[in-house]
Order: sequence, then C-alpha cells, then structure tokens
Amino acid sequence: MENLKSKVVIITGASSGIGEATAKLLAQKGAKIVLAARREDRLHTIVSEIEQEGGEAVYIRTNVASLTDMQKLAQFALEQYGRIDVLVNNAGVMPLSQLNELKVQEWDQMIDINIKGVLYGIAAVLPTMREQKSGHIINLSSVAGYSVSPTSSVYSATKFAVRAISEGLRQEESPASNIRSTIISPGLTESELTNGISNPEIKAWVGQASQLAISPYSIARAIAYAINEPDDTGINEIIIRPTLQPS
Repeated sequence: MENLKSKVVIITGASSGIGEATAKLLAQKGAKIVLAARREDRLHTIVSEIEQEGGEAVYIRTNVASLTDMQKLAQFALEQYGRIDVLVNNAGVMPLSQLNELKVQEWDQMIDINIKGVLYGIAAVLPTMREQKSGHIINLSSVAGYSVSPTSSVYSATKFAVRAISEGLRQEESPASNIRSTIISPGLTESELTNGISNPEIKAWVGQASQLAISPYSIARAIAYAINEPDDTGINEIIIRPTLQPS
C-alpha cells in the first residue's frame, strides 16, 4: 500500500459504517484523513481512535447537502494538509418506500444527499485537483444503481445518477487533468442505512435480508485498492456483494 502513504483523503459520511471503516483502514496504511459528517461526537471519537493507533486524522462537521459546507470542508483540508488527493463521496441515505406512499420529503432527502451531495463534493475539490493535475474521486453507488426493485425506485434513481456522474467525470477529467474516477457499488453491507426506513414492514423485510450483510471493511479494502493502484491506472468500477446475495 505504498501509494496510500501520506495521501490526503476526505471522507464524507465518516461517522459510521463504510465511512468509519474506510477512515480507520486508510489511516492504518499511512493516509492523512479528513472526516466529514453531521455527528460531531462520533467524528471526535473516531479521530481519537485513529490517533491512538498511530494514525493522522482531523474532522469537521459537514452537511453534504450544503454546497457551502462542502466548500468549507475542502478549504479545511487544504488548511490542514496543503492538498487534496482523494475524495470519498460516501454519505448517503436509503429511506425505502413504495411510490404510492407519497413520501415526498424522503424523496427530496435522497436527492439532496445522494445526488446533490456527490455533485457538491466534486464541485468543492475539482478546482484544487485540476490545479494539482492529479486527484481521485471515489463515489459510492450501490447494487441498487444497476437494477430497480419494489420500494427502491427513488433510491435506485439516485444511485443510477451517481454512476452517470462518475462516468462523465472520468471521461471529462481523466484525460485532461489526470483525475481518476471510481464507482464503488456495495451490496448488503453492515451500516445504519436501514435506520432511515420509516415503513415498519419494509424495515423488517430489509432487516431480515441484512442477515447476509458483509463487513464495511470489505468495502473499505476495495477503496484502498483503488487508491493504491499506480497513478496511471484507473479502477473505474467495482461491485461488491455478499457471496450469498442473489441480486
């Protein structure tokens, strides 16, 4: 993991699940981590745990649905470390429901966090990466970004969008500015995503399916692999499922 050492990595949604696991793993490999999420108490705890293990990390409370917050996050990373090598756009929500439930506020929340949050992250770091002529943006999609099922219409739409944005970013910036773009699409993974499901029947069904869930460190290792590859190699897309997950 020599290519990871001393890289400055911003991670959104870093207070739990895949974000937390990725922060801890990359810090172990020598990266300098900038954690971002809304739960400041959790961020403080994770930074302390990383430092106790000999790693280097800082945090800033961030709402990814705010362009201003994301710009402050990028500026904070520059003030702390002088550059931005990697952005991991990990923050996301998954309040599944059927369309006829008309949970419009939940639709808006998914669009604001899962799509706009990714775009705001890109907008915040792209000027710096273009100036550096290097950088790596990793966007978390989902297996739901490849197929739609009942209750996942809006969530799947947001994750299809993440894939489209990531591929457009690759085509525009990789040849021009040497900025790599990676889509990581997890299947069932241990996380707090199901906490946002307000329909109790759907929540129970998803909870039962989640018995197959894999560790968030499985996703973190894939992220580390993509970052660690030589700068002339782009790992553009990875799908990771539990072995027993059928779709």
